[in-house]
Amino acid sequence: MNLSNKTVVITGASSGIGRSCAESFAKRGTNVVLAARQYDTLCQIAKDLEKSYGIKALAVACDVAQENDCKHLMEEAIKVFGRIDVLINNAGISMRALFKDLDLVVIRNLMDVNFWGTVYCTKYALPELLKNKGSVVGVSSIAGYKGLPGRTGYSSSKFAMNGFLEALRVENLKTGLQVMLASPGFTASNIRKVALVKDGSSQGETSMNEEKMMSSEEVAEIIVEGVLNRKRTLIMTGQGKLTVFLSKWLPGLLDKLVYQHFTKEKDPLIR
Repeated sequence: MNLSNKTVVITGASSGIGRSCAESFAKRGTNVVLAARQYDTLCQIAKDLEKSYGIKALAVACDVAQENDCKHLMEEAIKVFGRIDVLINNAGISMRALFKDLDLVVIRNLMDVNFWGTVYCTKYALPELLKNKGSVVGVSSIAGYKGLPGRTGYSSSKFAMNGFLEALRVENLKTGLQVMLASPGFTASNIRKVALVKDGSSQGETSMNEEKMMSSEEVAEIIVEGVLNRKRTLIMTGQGKLTVFLSKWLPGLLDKLVYQHFTKEKDPLIR
């Protein structure tokens, strides 16, 4: 795919992987539609991208948990650019709490954003994507392949996203639509700072060492290259690839390794 003068819609574009994806696509001459709840931030990002790369950028306020917002987002993209070629389902929230302590509203919130947000946006972008033989991308996680302690809602939402997009890919094997699942490793961003704790409030600080993680810029470049090369699955780290392998062949060992890994968090939930 030549990305010059194409149009990409990116959810969760106000920070982290979404913002970095916007810049990576803009570098390649792609017009970008930026979606998030932080409209003022989006407007500034759009202005900066237009100035730096000579592309056109549109900011749209959107809460992906709201179906009508997602429909409006795609309508605005088509109204301004006349087409949608790539959809990056990146908007997401995380959590950190043991299930026994958890208010169930946390899992509902995560499913609404991480799973239903992907479903809504994909539904309303799909006619354009099919017409243009475009690409739909889900920014997933290794938590979509292996359930992680303290992240029951997050793992559930990512497993659901993976299943939805896997089924969509099979439905469209002969239509020319690319469906790609991108699973970064732990990425330095604010997702852990705003992760929901047991009562649904934000954690406020990260529970992990962010310095050793992938950067959002690295993740974005891998995603864009995956779109260019029409990949189906991206598992971005050796740790992630080992996790997927062990989940198939040595699941009991993987349980023990994952448990041990999460005992090393700051203020661990399991010991």
